[in-house]
Amino acid sequence: MPLTMNREVFITCAVTGSGGTQDRSPHVPRSPKQIAESAIEAAKAGAAIVHCHVRDPDTGAPSRRLDLYREVTDRIRDADVDVVLNLTAGMGGDMVFGSTEAPLPVNAAATDMIGASERVAHVAACLPEICTLDCGTMNFAEADYVMTNTPGMLRAMGKMMTDLGVKPEIEAFDTGHLWFAKQLVEEGVLTSPALVQLCMGVPWGAPDDLNTFMAMVNNVPQDWTFSAFSLGRNQMAYAAAAVLAGGNVRVGLEDNLWLDKGVLATNAQLVERAVTVVEAMGAKIIGPAEVRAKLGLQKRSPPS
Repeated sequence: MPLTMNREVFITCAVTGSGGTQDRSPHVPRSPKQIAESAIEAAKAGAAIVHCHVRDPDTGAPSRRLDLYREVTDRIRDADVDVVLNLTAGMGGDMVFGSTEAPLPVNAAATDMIGASERVAHVAACLPEICTLDCGTMNFAEADYVMTNTPGMLRAMGKMMTDLGVKPEIEAFDTGHLWFAKQLVEEGVLTSPALVQLCMGVPWGAPDDLNTFMAMVNNVPQDWTFSAFSLGRNQMAYAAAAVLAGGNVRVGLEDNLWLDKGVLATNAQLVERAVTVVEAMGAKIIGPAEVRAKLGLQKRSPPS
């Protein structure tokens, strides 16, 4: 498949994530106020979409608290800058097994497994334009941790998102995730054209070499919209690779803490750097209104 460079690019900023980065950089936001302010600064720097998790304001640990999501949503919606809101729905599928000799019972203190309705409850309460759908189960870095998303769970969550009028962003960590995403569209669980995030270099999903990346790109239907990212020092290289391959860009502190060697970044600085990369390639950065028109999104206020 020949490369067709994307000439109108949107940038997503992944603001904070749920990884254990909260003590590795003072710029990783914790409280709803900090998360919203960082998202707003990223929007002012050129991000059309902000992808938000929430954290416990005191410890920085990942959280699913609905009140935290609602505060982040309200602060972003009330801001003096427009931006498309993308909330994670990836929490609640974490299974941590016991030892290799006694995997059951699971590690109850570390396992966080809830039902489909509860995993989507904050989406229904906040009505973002987009929410994520991690489209497969995966061994996720740690020795005994499995990110668990069964076909039945994904069908249930995908239908709830579609019925809410919130567009799922399919998080594809490997080619099989794209295969199942196409099945969900064929079944009518998700609508077409779909939105995909190609998640590269996340242990132990698709490695971020270019051969694997192009295999992922070539498995995205031509009428779908995709973005891509990689982690750490490869984040900005993937901003260029994604545009060259016909896609859009994701940067942010969820995926990378560094602006340069030894220099910790803010979200706004990472977005500014991505804008420079994209524009230097001869492409145009598009804003939230253009993204809503392109993806068929509707900006709504949360129900009172």
